[in-house]
Amino acid sequence: QVQLVESGGGLVQTGGSLRLSCAASGRTFGSYAMGWFRQTPGKEREIVAAITRSGGTTYYPDSVKGRFTISRDNAKNTVYLQMNSLKPEDTAVYYCAASRVFYSIVVVTPNQYDYWGQGTQVTVSS
Repeated sequence: QVQLVESGGGLVQTGGSLRLSCAASGRTFGSYAMGWFRQTPGKEREIVAAITRSGGTTYYPDSVKGRFTISRDNAKNTVYLQMNSLKPEDTAVYYCAASRVFYSIVVVTPNQYDYWGQGTQVTVSS
């Protein structure tokens, strides 16, 4: 069982930055591929970043590539999402998720994730 707690959301102006953190419980954090997703009302949850167990490989969709950076610190059981050059369309609830994997892979689809945080709101004002 893994519990995930996000923090760092808030209100920011267009062009600003935020750094989200996701703290995980347990002693097997390094066994999980991690991802950040976002969701707005009426829309499906979409991935914004994913990272392998070791942190050596990352994935970003085109919508955030070059603006968002995912990283992890396995010693601190924490994954981060640095968001720069924020746009109003980035407004959403952001979730971190953990996927138990046996290989060094990125996981990009929501149904492949085993555990989810409660979400943190990010609002970008125009």
